[in-house]
Amino acid sequence: MYWIIQTLNSLALGGLLFMLSAGFSLIFGLMRVPNMAHGALFALGAYLGYAVLAQGFPFAVAAIVAAISVGVVGAIIERTVLRALAGNELGQVLATLGIAFILADLCLVGWGGDPLQVAPPDQFSGSLRVAGAAFPKYRLAMLALSLLVAALLWLVMDRARLGAMIRARVDDRDMARALGIRVFMLFALVFCAGSALVGFAGFVGAPILSIYPGLDTDMLPLALIVVILGGVGSLAGAFAGSFVTGFVYTFGQAFAADLAYVVLFLPMVAILVLRPKGLFGRVAV
Repeated sequence: MYWIIQTLNSLALGGLLFMLSAGFSLIFGLMRVPNMAHGALFALGAYLGYAVLAQGFPFAVAAIVAAISVGVVGAIIERTVLRALAGNELGQVLATLGIAFILADLCLVGWGGDPLQVAPPDQFSGSLRVAGAAFPKYRLAMLALSLLVAALLWLVMDRARLGAMIRARVDDRDMARALGIRVFMLFALVFCAGSALVGFAGFVGAPILSIYPGLDTDMLPLALIVVILGGVGSLAGAFAGSFVTGFVYTFGQAFAADLAYVVLFLPMVAILVLRPKGLFGRVAV
């Protein structure tokens, strides 16, 4: 029974990590720059969704507003900061790191330093009996939602022209330019969509994680681990890496809480030694 509950917890966390890291992976693969503000955008989505929910709006409306608002913030960052620093990868990393600190401080000023609790929507409150033990309905809903998001992203990446353009840009940058792909427009669209997805994830993950100062710095390393394990720019890699990380983190916390980060980072190091490009990474041409 204990193993079943921990497995379900791992799956729920893996689903949330996928929504956190999918956009991060695509942005990293497309722009060759790790967006160090990604964790801050996750926390910003959580806070903005909480503010909308506190005004009496439904949970779904709060999630949509959080996604759109963080997507707009991402578009502004891409247009005013990253595009101005195009070609200066170190400058982009430092700039996004600075933006992360700015957003974290703005959230602290706006909502204070006390942890905030978000209740799940009524239809997903309470628990189900699983192997004789109670398991929260919302965590199962989180897993189902993440699978739906994964299916939608797969359709876009594998069946839509936009996905073909993104894959071309990730795999062969020079050929993508030769084919006339408008690189800056593609950057803006992917960065905005990735930001919207992480803002959405921040709010829908709030009933599980709660909202607190430092949420951004807790989530960013997990996103980095997922992307490195799965392979930069790979949606399948982000999916696999998220659930591997979810299992390792959950069981690591359960059995060796004092060594949780050791347990988490050791598999990453081992995989990188064996597969430097990650589980699904490919060498860029």
